[in-house]
Amino acid sequence: MEVDGTLLTILGITAGVLILTGWVEQIYKGYKTKRLKDISKFLMIFIAAGSILWLIYGIIVSDVFIIGTNTAGIILMVIVFTMKKRYDKLSKAKQP
Repeated sequence: MEVDGTLLTILGITAGVLILTGWVEQIYKGYKTKRLKDISKFLMIFIAAGSILWLIYGIIVSDVFIIGTNTAGIILMVIVFTMKKRYDKLSKAKQP
C-alpha cells in the first residue's frame, strides 16, 4: 500500500505536535505551581534515552520529522528536568 507524501507530512507533523504538547503543558504547570515533585526522574531518563535513540535513527534515515520532534522533545525534557531539580531543592529548603 502506497501512502501519499502529503498525508505522511500531515501525519508526521501531527504526531510531533501531540507528543511535544504534553511537555509544554508540564512546563507551564510546573512554572505556575513551582512544583514538579510528582514527576519521576527515571521516567524522564528513559524517555530521554528513547528520544536520543529515535534522534539517531532519524539522522540515519534522514527523516526531518523524527529529527525535529526528538530534538525538540530532548530540549523540553531538559527544561523539565532542570525545573524539577530547582523546585525540589527549593521545596527541601522550605521544610523545617
